Amino acid sequence: MKRVCLQESVRESLQHYFRDLGGAEPPAGLYAMVLRAVERPLLDVVMAQAGGNQSRAAQWLGMNRNTLRKKLAENGLLEAPRARTQKS
Repeated sequence: MKRVCLQESVRESLQHYFRDLGGAEPPAGLYAMVLRAVERPLLDVVMAQAGGNQSRAAQWLGMNRNTLRKKLAENGLLEAPRARTQKS
């Protein structure tokens, strides 16, 4: 199995993107578009690898847990809190 570093994978994806444009100008805001495209899978994979542990994931990502929670919510990855059942 060929191992490719993350940086090279991103480079190849961007080259494919520009090739698919066929010489047309990319949309304004390309930088923000790429960051949005990378952020969701990054958060998703890191949370899975951390077993859903937000504190661990935040530490791996080098950010505050509250910042991670905000980013998870913005990307639709924050699980809704489970409703507590009352005992009768």
